[in-house]
Amino acid sequence: MSAPATLPPPAPAPAPGGPPTPPGSALLGPVASALAVLLAGSATGAVVQGFGWLGYAALAVAVTAATGGLLLAVRPALAAPGQLLALVLLGTGLFTGSGVLGVLPGPAALGELAALLGGAGAQIDTGLPPVAATPEILLLVTLGFGALTIAVFGLAVTIGAPAAAGVPLLVVFAVPVALQSELLPWWSLVAAAAGFGVLLLLRPERLRQAPAGAAVVAVAVAGALLAGAAATAVGTAGRFDAAGGAGAGAGADGSIGLSPFTSLRGQLTRSEPRELFRVRGMDDPAYLRALTLQTYVPQEGWTAGRPQPGIPLTGPLPPSTSGPATEQTVQVDNLGFRDYWLPVFGDPTAIDVGPEGWAYDASGGIAYSERPREEEGWSQSMRLPEPSAEQLRSASGSVTVDRAYLDTEGVDPRVVQIARDVTAGATNPFDRAMAIENHFTGPDSPFTYSLATAPGAGDDALVDFLTVGRTGYCEQYASAMAVMLRAVDVPARVAVGFTAGTDGPGGRTISTENAHAWVEAWFPGYGWMTFDPTPLADGQTIEPGYVQQAQEQDGGVPAQEQPAPEPAPAPPADGGDAAPEPPAPDEGQPAMTAGGGSPWVTLVVVAALVAGLVLLVLTPGLWRRRQYVRRAGLARAGGTGAAAAAWEEILAASRDHGVPVPPEDTVRGAAARITERHGLTGRPAAALAELVGRVEASWYGGVLPGPETLDGLVDEVRAAIAAGGGSLRSRMLPPSVVPSVPSMPSAGRGRAGAADQDDPVPTTRD
Repeated sequence: MSAPATLPPPAPAPAPGGPPTPPGSALLGPVASALAVLLAGSATGAVVQGFGWLGYAALAVAVTAATGGLLLAVRPALAAPGQLLALVLLGTGLFTGSGVLGVLPGPAALGELAALLGGAGAQIDTGLPPVAATPEILLLVTLGFGALTIAVFGLAVTIGAPAAAGVPLLVVFAVPVALQSELLPWWSLVAAAAGFGVLLLLRPERLRQAPAGAAVVAVAVAGALLAGAAATAVGTAGRFDAAGGAGAGAGADGSIGLSPFTSLRGQLTRSEPRELFRVRGMDDPAYLRALTLQTYVPQEGWTAGRPQPGIPLTGPLPPSTSGPATEQTVQVDNLGFRDYWLPVFGDPTAIDVGPEGWAYDASGGIAYSERPREEEGWSQSMRLPEPSAEQLRSASGSVTVDRAYLDTEGVDPRVVQIARDVTAGATNPFDRAMAIENHFTGPDSPFTYSLATAPGAGDDALVDFLTVGRTGYCEQYASAMAVMLRAVDVPARVAVGFTAGTDGPGGRTISTENAHAWVEAWFPGYGWMTFDPTPLADGQTIEPGYVQQAQEQDGGVPAQEQPAPEPAPAPPADGGDAAPEPPAPDEGQPAMTAGGGSPWVTLVVVAALVAGLVLLVLTPGLWRRRQYVRRAGLARAGGTGAAAAAWEEILAASRDHGVPVPPEDTVRGAAARITERHGLTGRPAAALAELVGRVEASWYGGVLPGPETLDGLVDEVRAAIAAGGGSLRSRMLPPSVVPSVPSMPSAGRGRAGAADQDDPVPTTRD
């Protein structure tokens, strides 16, 4: 059967560049993408102090969105490169003083930007959110929001896939969630959902759906808010290391989220210290231990491993120390601490913490749970060991603790030699421990306390600290002493927790300013004993009786009685681990450079993000290519299905290049539309006519095409259609890979010739 003799007149061809654009729609895309980024970016307030960052973020978003809108009207392919250039010019003008003409990034300006970004990395690595809005952090915010706008604009406006733009918006939440131990405020979730809703209504023709869309978004946000619960506690942000030993009760998995020392340092540098505990009934001050660190990795530091199978905190606990001790029972009120670890004093003998879920690892000296918890309070009975200096000097016997506490694998030989030199003449483990502590805290010690470490130029950070810098805070001192103790055959580990805090009418109050790290050394017959090599000058150091006795016997001055060094600015009040700022570097000494993790890690992360974005952009095109290969193969093979595959490919190619074929068109009607709208003449038009004849012969006459009779015709027509050009959007997100919504058939006329039976199969098979 043939197609109808009279074909309906084809629809008028659109004006060059696409269909008529409604007034104001040219601004809709840039404005909507900018608004979505700013709304989703409200979560940044959880990790950056104040609201100063918002101005920089808004400026970066406005500049990149406006640049993209202008270039999109000129040539879509120029939008992203132009936006990136505008962002670089903005960053140069705002944060450097050596840009050519103020904004052009020359070598000097690029060096300044690199230094600022390195400084931002150091501040993030050593701080807890919210971090101060320093120039380094503000540069990071500016570049981050600008880059995010480029990604959202490209997906939502340039390519026309607004739903896909939700993927880069997740980055805004990934950063605060990864760094902030608290839940984000509810309004940040609402703002981000509203921003994504704006993107979904990006096209002018969808604005009429705004009321229904707003209702759907509101219901979804309300459900999400009801599913969450607010939390405002502070913890050590540690998780069990999955590589450690497993055991009952140690059910948490995953690796440590933030380094214990990163969390520790961040608590010390908080602009607004937070009270964590109030302790009642404590006669003798003691350190409050949250966790202990067993494994030292050279150039990386100490890591927290999975605890050993523990004893439930539902009854008495066997003491892990022996010898003379003072017994106390205290009540701890939790004011804002939530973590996997339950801080404990001394050597616990009983902990009444209420419901089950906590266990105690006696070998590690830690109480832990398989999920973060925030208990209202608990009582603890404990032993505070009080052996004398002479008893520890005479301690003897085999080492019965894990030999890992003596591990020095990979430690620089220079550190081992320094430890041996410092302990030369010490004939027993206790005297070796005292020699090392006095090396850091003695009256003639060259070491000074500071939250900023002195710069080093060597290849080993620990060697630099011991030989060049000699400046740091409790992380450096505890790390160095523990490694040095192991180097002279004394089992040692690092403890992380809090000093005893400030005494008051209602008991001792412990805050984030009391965060601290110290050393515990093991002695046969006595167990783990406390040593503190950090030269604090604020009265928070707790020196056990055996340390004071040894210092007095040696004619030394106990650490807590040492005169405080002259500070530059005054130290923070009641700072458990606070100290004066470090002195300015000596003349000729290089300025302090930003520390941070391995650059290879950063490169891998950046490469992974770029690869993921590239894959996201290329996936539709790759899928379209797969469709063509499949259809071309069927057409080339001939026989059943060849005609349908060939015709599907012609319809898909036409749709990709701006001429969709209505489902109700007959084969010949569709061919006439394609010929006219794509301007096919000569051989391509003849090839399309021949293809239509073979398709009709196959579908209506039962004459199946032979091998290699249709594929050449398909390729000729496809090439001619593509020669007419195509938009960047059609290449990156081909319309044919998006399922089309069937239209309602017009009155009196069936779909695909259903009334006249010219075309019994659908003309659109995508």
